[in-house]
Amino acid sequence: MPDSESNLVSSHVDVINRTSVLSEMNISDEKRSVEKRAVTQIGKDGYPDSIYINAAKIFQGIRIEKSTGRILVQYGNASESPMMAFKDEHSRRVSYELAFRALKYQDLLEEMLLDSKVYPCYSIPDELTSLLVVMLCDLQDRKFQKRKVFAEEELVAEVQEIGHYLYRYRTKLAAALARCRIKYDALSIEYFVPETISKQEQRTSAVPLCFWINTFKITLEDVIRDLEMKGFTKVESVSDFDHYTYAVDQHCHDVLVFPSSLREELLNLDLFADCKLLLQDKSRSLAVHSAHALLSEGGDIIMAHTGSHLTIAHMSVLTNDSKPSIFVCGVKSLAKEEELRNNFSHMGCENIWLLHEDFTELQPTDPRLEKAKVILLLPQCSELGAGNPMELILSEHSDAGLLRDLFQGFVSEDKLRILAERQLNELIHALKFNKVQAIVYCTCSVYPEENELVVKKALESGVEGDKRPYRLIPSVFSTCSNSESSTEMFFKIEPSEISSGCFLAVLEREKKVSAKDILASAAAKALLDGIVEEKPKEEVKKPKVKQRRRKAAASDSKPKAAKDLHHHTGANAKAEVPVSKAASKIQEKHVCPTKAGSDTPQKTVKGKKAASDTPQKTVQGKKAASDTPQKTVQGKKAASNTQQKNAHPTKAASNVSVPKAASKTRQKNGPRTDSCVELKKPVNPD
Repeated sequence: MPDSESNLVSSHVDVINRTSVLSEMNISDEKRSVEKRAVTQIGKDGYPDSIYINAAKIFQGIRIEKSTGRILVQYGNASESPMMAFKDEHSRRVSYELAFRALKYQDLLEEMLLDSKVYPCYSIPDELTSLLVVMLCDLQDRKFQKRKVFAEEELVAEVQEIGHYLYRYRTKLAAALARCRIKYDALSIEYFVPETISKQEQRTSAVPLCFWINTFKITLEDVIRDLEMKGFTKVESVSDFDHYTYAVDQHCHDVLVFPSSLREELLNLDLFADCKLLLQDKSRSLAVHSAHALLSEGGDIIMAHTGSHLTIAHMSVLTNDSKPSIFVCGVKSLAKEEELRNNFSHMGCENIWLLHEDFTELQPTDPRLEKAKVILLLPQCSELGAGNPMELILSEHSDAGLLRDLFQGFVSEDKLRILAERQLNELIHALKFNKVQAIVYCTCSVYPEENELVVKKALESGVEGDKRPYRLIPSVFSTCSNSESSTEMFFKIEPSEISSGCFLAVLEREKKVSAKDILASAAAKALLDGIVEEKPKEEVKKPKVKQRRRKAAASDSKPKAAKDLHHHTGANAKAEVPVSKAASKIQEKHVCPTKAGSDTPQKTVKGKKAASDTPQKTVQGKKAASDTPQKTVQGKKAASNTQQKNAHPTKAASNVSVPKAASKTRQKNGPRTDSCVELKKPVNPD
């Protein structure tokens, strides 16, 4: 395999390893250079025995099983999951990458073993065939050169034996490789890579690199200044890339995008080594920005999966101003907890709480989560839409079996069903947290079974005890997206050579919105077309109303129009704010029809309660009091059925006839005179 690929993997692994080993907080430039040279040298000379052992175990679990008629190489029993102990993150990454390279070239490696007569070997049992294939893959990478034994390395007898065996037959193996290339007219061994993997790797090599800025350590301005000093030029979009260029992501303001050709150079920058710039799939940045946009003041966040520590740290950085508590589920071991704490400490994150329970094990009434308002769900998925699926699987410690799916380019129906069921259970469990106001569900899957269908099934599940159900709302990115991504309530980006794939659904509890807020929102969007006009308060002196005894009774049966109804209380007078009929009808809908009393406070006249402001129906043969303030004229009440243009907003109709008996009001002191009520600004019924 090409040396450039090996060098790139080695360099990347080295940088990641140095970022995660936090016991050495300040690494000098000289020490970083020494470490880089050391790891690159390890890649060319082979790996420690422990890496071969772990890579063989991984390969045993992900290898392609062939049909009965094609089985020529026996791999032994792989029914049990292998137990692996990685020395550090560097060893883990190299082991997975070596296993995946062996998977890519499985057919070629098997043909080399058979053609050279190196296999079968009676001294090597079937249980070690995976180790034989993995070590042959590495031997071919090293151009069949001898493997170096590293100082202080713990030797493994099986690795030493197979290593010596392969090297002894290196000439026959090289000849077998040459015959295979001649047979298939292959200009390079890349010819033997399956088409699905070849297309995936081509897309991965073209997808721009996304780095988010750790503002705990550096500002955006300082990053830009540093990049400009190194010769980088800022451009408007990825379509303008020309080698040493970069752009600010169109969706996430703290994400910088670079050409993929600069990967190795960027990973060697001090900005990356010091955790100031952090490389991560864009879908994760979209997820944390969505959750942050929904977070209300004083609310906490539940991250349902541990995933990558970079995603957790990004959430902490975004919420620096409000500093909510971020609860991370599923941190099982003390070793993992210590590793995460060290990572977060090095990155400057302080508001993170690690929970040992899995998300589905948490009780919705858990007192620790009492203030949680947002849940971020990043469930395990097929991840075939990610820009670099291999990197995402490694960074999030996902199931190694996903490497087989990546190799095939699709997920089997059984595997897809299992993933979808798990995702649905987690989303339904999230709906049970009654105090939570919003849920963000995000995957890198290209399958509707893991995306739209999971969300729709969860919303249709009818979770018990849910007083205010959830509804889908547009993502915060919908307004700044170009195309197919916002055709529905779901936010979707299809995987391509310029972007990784992402599916995003935002669920929010239905809120109880007052009629006043509805009108204000509609007016702000210019949707009312002048229906509602607000007028400032004015002190208006109200004219006196002449009392007419004889016409008072007649007014009970005939409607009377009144342009402005004024009431005086002492020397002070307030003008009622006019509200249109359209606004009255909208607010009327928010008044419970079965409620006996008005939603607004009752006004009192000389120590007695005034009539209700809401029109009331006849109950047990008696009519309720009129919704119009009543007037008393020498012991007799004036009619209240006058049509009012500037009535209370909750009023349904203004021209209702009211009987005399319902309009009488007792006066406690003195002779009966005109009843005066201070008419205040309408009170929102909600």
